Amino acid sequence: QVQLVESGGGLVQAGDSLRLPCAASLRTFSTYDMGWFRQAPGKEREIVAGIRKTGGIAYYADSVKGRFTITRDNAKSTVALQMNSLTPEDTAVYYCAARFLGRSSWSVGSMDYWGEGTLVTVSS
Repeated sequence: QVQLVESGGGLVQAGDSLRLPCAASLRTFSTYDMGWFRQAPGKEREIVAGIRKTGGIAYYADSVKGRFTITRDNAKSTVALQMNSLTPEDTAVYYCAARFLGRSSWSVGSMDYWGEGTLVTVSS
């Protein structure tokens, strides 16, 4: 049974940093693209950052470029999202997701597995 377990969320102040790790129970983690999505209250779930199974250049939403960094450790079956210079607009539930087949885009519908999410709240 596939499990993606996020952690690291919490309440922080604007300008602070947080690191969100995600542990995956995928049998062959290195064959999956991994992504971080978020959903703010009243809004649709959106891609934050994605990293392909081969590594390489990661994808970032424009709103987080230069502030967030996604990394993966295939040996430990983990993917992490380092978030710096947080703003109240980053407040959301953050989800780790995985997909086996590569896609050109990082849409919600392209992902096969999801974690339950971790809440990040940024106060002003």
